[in-house]
Amino acid sequence: MSSFNIYSFSYRGLALVVAGFLLSGCAASIARPPDRPPNVIIVLTDDQGSGDLGCNGNPWLKTPNIDGFYERAVRMTDFHVSPLCTPSRAALMTGRYPINNGAWATFKGRDALSKGTTTLAEVFRDNGYRTGIFGKWHLGDNYPVRPTDCGFEVAVHHKAGGVGELSDHWGNSYFDDVYYVNNTPASFKGYCTDVWFEEATKFIAGNGDDPFFVYLSINAPHDPWIVADEYAAPYRHLEGSEILSANFYGMIANIDENFRKLEQFLEQSDLLDNTVLIFMTDNGTRGGISADGQLGYNHGLRGRKGAVSEGGHRVPFFIRWPGGRVEGGRDVGELTAHVDLMPSLAGLCGFRLPQGVKVDGVDFSPLLTGAKQELPDRNVFVHHRQDWRPPAAVNKAAILNEKWRLLNGDELYDVEEDRLQDRDVAAQHPDLVRRMRADNARFIAAAQAVIRYDELPCTVIGNEAQEEVKLTIQHAIGEDVGIWKADQVAAGMKNSNNTHAIEVEREGWYEIACRRWPKECPGPTWGIPAENPKNLYQYQPVKPERVRISIANQILEKDVKGNEEAVVFRVRLTTGKTLLVNDFIEGGEHYGVYYTYIRPLSGG
Repeated sequence: MSSFNIYSFSYRGLALVVAGFLLSGCAASIARPPDRPPNVIIVLTDDQGSGDLGCNGNPWLKTPNIDGFYERAVRMTDFHVSPLCTPSRAALMTGRYPINNGAWATFKGRDALSKGTTTLAEVFRDNGYRTGIFGKWHLGDNYPVRPTDCGFEVAVHHKAGGVGELSDHWGNSYFDDVYYVNNTPASFKGYCTDVWFEEATKFIAGNGDDPFFVYLSINAPHDPWIVADEYAAPYRHLEGSEILSANFYGMIANIDENFRKLEQFLEQSDLLDNTVLIFMTDNGTRGGISADGQLGYNHGLRGRKGAVSEGGHRVPFFIRWPGGRVEGGRDVGELTAHVDLMPSLAGLCGFRLPQGVKVDGVDFSPLLTGAKQELPDRNVFVHHRQDWRPPAAVNKAAILNEKWRLLNGDELYDVEEDRLQDRDVAAQHPDLVRRMRADNARFIAAAQAVIRYDELPCTVIGNEAQEEVKLTIQHAIGEDVGIWKADQVAAGMKNSNNTHAIEVEREGWYEIACRRWPKECPGPTWGIPAENPKNLYQYQPVKPERVRISIANQILEKDVKGNEEAVVFRVRLTTGKTLLVNDFIEGGEHYGVYYTYIRPLSGG
């Protein structure tokens, strides 16, 4: 599709911009009043660690454009996120730790924000900013926590945690994919990272006189590591001897090229001086080092994505705003984190957070301009859990305080003296260990007093904002390791995860359609789709004999004929929260339904 028309008719003030271009004869010159609030762009990459940049000492990877930005920016050298995608994004978007905002895992119903959570996009929108997201959201695929429900006026994004996952549009493969433009599927040509940057640029160009907030949250270099060979070829000779993946490095080289184009566009559009531009990543590296640490480069850190050691959550954070005196190639060594971003950007842009909105972070903006040299003493907490259950109090957790790191409740490291974290000094500092454990216990108790751990984020049905809801086994609650890839579904992989938290907003009759295949690639329940998009998958049929659903004290079961695309149930539901449990039954085996579509019936 040509997405230009979407922007041409969607943004305030575009007619004024076009008229200005015609009058001035300048291809890109957007005037702004001298007292205009700063624009804000966050470039957030996926699974790129601290060592995956030339400016941080990587001996092989070439990132000249981000390195140049590093030279001009203020660098937070002790900046921390969560060790996984969703919890990092949730904390960034809300200013709350994952344990407080409900999104602490990447699937199983815990990769969605809780209903009513105030987001960074809403704060910017309510302060007169135009807001746009381009790329990865991973905080909910359905109402009420889609990007457009959470403050973004324009959203061009893929679904779930990655391009090509089973909840995303079937057949997406990083090239020439179908993404969602304000929740409507649309075809795009080109490589995913190129698309996100290009769409963000169109949004900015069509913005008129309003300040803008752009969340350029790209899915690269998350696996599968796919990129045009021109970017990976310079690193092929290093594979297996020095680095883990040439494609991983090539994806970063492509990001670097797009970052240059973005800066050039801002400069040519007279926007660079009054734009807060941030480059950061969402967790430690995935492809930058091997699991045993023998291949790759990790900036002297131990661990990678998923780890509570420093390599799992200490990431690059570079920020520049020339018009606001945030520049100069300076390092700021104070301990900072993702939860600080909401209050810090509010402070930098000169507005207050809404009354009643509580954040866990602190405003570090005075450090950026040099107005303040240090922050109050505090802990930073790293809790996450790949499950629907809440994170444990200390197991698989890190408590950070100045130079100290308490891991798993009983390992203590001094990262100033021991950056690699290979010398546990807990025995030498028992009082410090006790204090940090006590601080963490108070933090957990405070979280438990505010949220109910047994209350899951719900998908709302019966709201006019989303007529039909799509549920997938990727987000189903259960005890099994998750299924999250389209090729796993194509191959007929099974597991017992089968439960979805539902909130019925409108009483009436509903249709619940249980499917083997998604609607965009239909096929018979016992067969395979007629088309194999891009020849991506190896298909393997499954042959369930019955489908059983349980919802709101109703248990219904139907036989499967085999040639139907969906087994459809009609149920009457009253308002309130409930659980939907749905299973395919094959012999004595029960396994979760892959795709479920729910819609209200007219007149119900």
